[in-house]
Order: sequence, then structure tokens, then C-alpha cells
Amino acid sequence: MLTAMDHDVTSADGTRIHLEVSGRGPTALLFVHGWLGSARWWDAQRDALADAYTIAAIDLAGHGASAARAQPTLAGYADDVVAAAARLDAERVVLIGHSMAGAYVVAAAERVPRAAMVVLVDTLKNLDQAMAPAEVEGMLDLYRRDLRTAVEQVLPRYLYAPTTPPAVIERLRQEFMAVPGDVAAALVAPLYREDYRAAARRLRLPVHAINGDLHPTDVAANRRWFADYHLHTLPGVGHYPMLERPAEFTAALRAVLPA
Repeated sequence: MLTAMDHDVTSADGTRIHLEVSGRGPTALLFVHGWLGSARWWDAQRDALADAYTIAAIDLAGHGASAARAQPTLAGYADDVVAAAARLDAERVVLIGHSMAGAYVVAAAERVPRAAMVVLVDTLKNLDQAMAPAEVEGMLDLYRRDLRTAVEQVLPRYLYAPTTPPAVIERLRQEFMAVPGDVAAALVAPLYREDYRAAARRLRLPVHAINGDLHPTDVAANRRWFADYHLHTLPGVGHYPMLERPAEFTAALRAVLPA
């Protein structure tokens, strides 16, 4: 296991964001976790890739070792990514966003001057579709009222494949249940309430999606939004490929990275 250097960076609104950096190389890989996650979700990729790349992973505001902001917003999360990227000493930066962070790296990319590519990890599978407001509010209300039921009975069918290792499921259950339901709802709300598709349409960088096949990806729909979109599917993998099959995911990531 490699030792990462811990840094604090300041987001645009003054929120303190935790950043870990290890490895070395002219290309920096900036990993951004999804809902209720942390930089720890990328440890296997850090250890596998730090021989050739500068590896950076942040805790978004309100997650991990970062400070929380009073009102989570899409712009705030994007600012966290921009601030972290500005701190990196590298010729180019690849922005890698899992789950809800896919929207945030897309929103941040145009403000990262050295950005070379966006990698989406099991996220933004059909930009033509959006949840109805009533459905969104019902989901968020369930998280506030009974996060345990959501985590243990409702979400598994959307998150886990039949082959998802039980140890991964239990790890995530414990991490999710460590957060109060009202906080969990607030942290994910911007993904469903705010528009990131305009940023997708403006983006001219290559976008590579590495997705599990638990739910389908509509390539044609996404190519109506992204100028340069490519899909790489990992069969039999759920929503957390970097945790479920770290070696397979890392190999897929390495294959799309710039030299």
C-alpha cells in the first residue's frame, strides 16, 4: 500500500476539502467518489496506477475528511473538483467521477484548464432521461425518514449485481448507515434537482464511460449530449466496479487513459 500525502484545499466558497496525492507522472488522475463515499473507494486504483500517474482523490464537501457546507449544490461540488485540480502538479488532468460525481466532474471540466479527459464510472447512462420531481422528492423523503430501509431493502436492486461480493455490500451498508438520513438526502439532492446537461453539451473533451451492465447505457442518447462519448462495459458488475472487481476496472481505466 502506498502512502498518500494529505492536503487541504479551499473550495470557492471557503469550504475545506481534503485531497490525497500519491504517485508521480505528467498525467494526474483525479478520482471523485459518489454519494456517501470517500477517497478510500479508490485505494486499489491508487496502488495499481501510482507507478505511472500522479494519483489524487478528494473527499467531496460533507464526505470523508472534508468540511460540510450548509447547503450542498451542484456548483459547490464542481468547485471542490476545480480547487483540487488546481492544486495538482501535472501537465494534464483526467477527471474521474463515480455515480453522482459524474455530473460534478462534467460541470467542473470546462474550468480545469489542463483537463484532458473525463471518465464516468457507472453513471449518467442516459442523459435524455430525468426523474420526475415527485419521484425525486419521494426518494429523498424516504432517506430522511428511514435511511435503513432504503439502504437495506430498496437500493440494493439498483446498486448490486448478483455477483457483487457480500463483503462489498456490507462495507457500503455500514458506510451509508453512518450518516443521518437528513444529511444523506441533502448530499445527493443536487444531482436530481439541478441541471448538469448544459455542461455536458458544452464539453468537448473525450468522455469515456466505464459501466457495469446491471442497468443499460443508452449510447445514442448520450452522444446527443456529449461531443465525444465512448462506452466500455464490464459484464456482471454492479454500481461499484472499482470495489467489486478492482483489477478488472483498473485494467479498463488504464486502457482509456492518455499516454
